[in-house]
Amino acid sequence: MFNFSSTKNLAIDLGNNNTLLSDQSAILLSQPSFMIVNELNNKVEAVGDKAYEMMEKTHSNLKPVKPLKGGVISDGESVKKMLKNLVNRVEKPSYFPSGYNYLLSGVPYDTTPVEKRALRDVLDQFSSKNTFLVHEPLAATLGLGLDIKEPEGKLVVDIGGGITEVVIISLSGIAAFQSIRVGGDTFDEEIQDYFRRVYNLSIGLKTAERIKKEIGCVYSPVSLETVFAQVKGKDLMEGIPTNRVIAQPELTQVLERPFKQIETCIQQSLEICPPGIVSRYLPFRNLCYRRQCTIKRYSRAPGKNISITGPH
Repeated sequence: MFNFSSTKNLAIDLGNNNTLLSDQSAILLSQPSFMIVNELNNKVEAVGDKAYEMMEKTHSNLKPVKPLKGGVISDGESVKKMLKNLVNRVEKPSYFPSGYNYLLSGVPYDTTPVEKRALRDVLDQFSSKNTFLVHEPLAATLGLGLDIKEPEGKLVVDIGGGITEVVIISLSGIAAFQSIRVGGDTFDEEIQDYFRRVYNLSIGLKTAERIKKEIGCVYSPVSLETVFAQVKGKDLMEGIPTNRVIAQPELTQVLERPFKQIETCIQQSLEICPPGIVSRYLPFRNLCYRRQCTIKRYSRAPGKNISITGPH
């Protein structure tokens, strides 16, 4: 017997640097938000991991494309192609494609109506009966297993690739909010610029990201023993390949400036928060740093059951 009804659900976390696809039970796919386009015929040559491996190694005819910037869509047509490629990887072949019953996608809290419309245009290609946009800080809180219905303030610092959002959640709503265009990409650029200024060494953003993940930390080193990382790049004075070594305490100083900006953002959100929440309902156990700062990643856990009310 054939079942012609639409019973499939899909959740999409369209991130600045990484895209997650999941259903009710598990994460189906996690891929970098990158693609490679052949400029001669406008053909997509690679998407996801394969495209990320090709980054910084392409010739003039292959154009690397990163279609999201600052947490929002900067190239709508490229996002459509990239997301269609990724969704096709997790879809099961069927003679009777039925579309999706529910389609959920995360969106930054501070997104403008125009940016939301751009995201909806991308999602419209998937023939969903019901499409919802969920604010990413709320999704992150649910993914961490916190009860947002309680009358108890929960401070969530959502550090993404291009934007950091600070929200204080109480009674299923957002009591205070601040955001800043500083994130994982900012840390990578800071590391890249540091090596250029101090060591006259040119390194790629992928190398900077690797260093950040291997030994990146803020304030005091997380290990009692000094940790080092090997850095390969091009000497700007002699134009030849060379190696450098950087210690974790040195990298801590490099990352201090962008993280100070995030600290200021947190302080500003506390300043505008109702005093009853700040003084009484904001225990330290609910201070949640998510993603690339401590280089520990927490999924937004789209597999959790949630109830959505209000406008789509």
